Amino acid sequence: MRDIGRLALASTTIFSLIASAACTASSGESGDNGAGPSSKPASTAPGTAGAPGIGDPDFPKDGNGGYDVRHYRLRLGYEPAAKRLDAVASIDATALQDLSRFNLDLAGLDVHSIKVDDAPATFGREGHELTVTPAKTLTAGRPFTVRVAYGGRPEPIRDADNLGVYGFIPTADGAFVTCQPNGAKTWFPANDHPADKATFDFEITVPKGVTALANGEMAGRPRESGGKTTFVWRERHPMVTYLATMTLGKFRLREGRTAAGLPNLAAADPKYASALNGLYTLSGKITDYWSTVFGPYPFGSTGGVVDDYAAGYALENQTKPMYGGFDPDEGIIAHELAHQWFGNSLSIKRWEELWLNEGFATYAEWLWSEHKGEETAEQIFQRHYGSLESPMWQYPPGKARPDDLFNNSVYTRGGMTLHALRQRIGDKTFFDLLRAYTARYKYGAVTTDEFITMAEERSGKQLDGLFKAWLFTPQRPVNW
Repeated sequence: MRDIGRLALASTTIFSLIASAACTASSGESGDNGAGPSSKPASTAPGTAGAPGIGDPDFPKDGNGGYDVRHYRLRLGYEPAAKRLDAVASIDATALQDLSRFNLDLAGLDVHSIKVDDAPATFGREGHELTVTPAKTLTAGRPFTVRVAYGGRPEPIRDADNLGVYGFIPTADGAFVTCQPNGAKTWFPANDHPADKATFDFEITVPKGVTALANGEMAGRPRESGGKTTFVWRERHPMVTYLATMTLGKFRLREGRTAAGLPNLAAADPKYASALNGLYTLSGKITDYWSTVFGPYPFGSTGGVVDDYAAGYALENQTKPMYGGFDPDEGIIAHELAHQWFGNSLSIKRWEELWLNEGFATYAEWLWSEHKGEETAEQIFQRHYGSLESPMWQYPPGKARPDDLFNNSVYTRGGMTLHALRQRIGDKTFFDLLRAYTARYKYGAVTTDEFITMAEERSGKQLDGLFKAWLFTPQRPVNW
């Protein structure tokens, strides 16, 4: 993510399937806005309940325990005029314990029915937790499928003090969907934490004239029927839930390939039509360049989307970074595309280690500047280091704070950490390390300790002091 304001200061209802699912008798309860009184179902079989959180101490209710999602199949119908979503989510998962019941994250929307392996399940709601009790205990190690029919008017999450507005954000002609850190639950039931990655299929039906954009690549041409258009997108590479999108609107598109042959799609709201060619060209050039610096591009396509929603930020949605209401400059595009490696392919296990995403993407901005023959990374580093009174010196970025997650320190001091490492181990070892790091953990999850260990392995140097000074000490580093 790039917060434009803060960092500038620093440098038919859907198919008959849904209709029939909505008529299925439900064993659960759903009140107003899908929250209603919680039915606390009790299991009649042996096993234990999955935890209501995945285990992140800073976000204890995010994600869920007891299972691992492998794939989401989302059939989504949206009417912009009514701001209504009608959907069926099929979730393929594997039980990690004998599960008597388990939770999904879902905010607000009404749940019509749930089936687990085609058998009706009971369910209850409490806040953003959707508790599902299958007809039979799910055995540890066994795959299972959850099918949830649901609908309503999605509402974004509004956090004026910290994160702003995010999740499913309705717009006049569709929706702007950017979900970091935990907004996926505003439009589909999920294990909504970056520690559980999965592949995705999206089947999105909208009124004719509206374009539906999602992650990955389009499967076939859009289908038209009854004044509606259905778009099918597939992301075959693992993805964290906050990177999923179904951004909708009346977009102008440019499609083609980068110089290296990678499919490239840029989209812009008509208000930002003048940004389309620049976004397309820069996205291709920068993606190809990062492939020489960070290693092979990890996904099937690149590009970006400029929508007419003044979000005040950009987000690195997998394969399609989103730019909320502005024409992005080269530095911002470089930042979001670097995230395709750092944050998207290599994803964090806990939010406190967000510098592994944002510090790396910020340093990529400096590398792009250096590549362009403008300010070098060393010059940018020294400029920031000379800011003696900067509050980032009192915010060690190695442990991001949940009440100030996207603090400038996580970005700038995180990027400075990488430059300090480059100074210490030399350019050849540093860039070899980046390529080895992205290869070793491709499509996986990473921690700071793993990066430090790998840096020491590749350099043959003891680096604890450097990382302690830059990531974990609340003062301006002097010796490292």
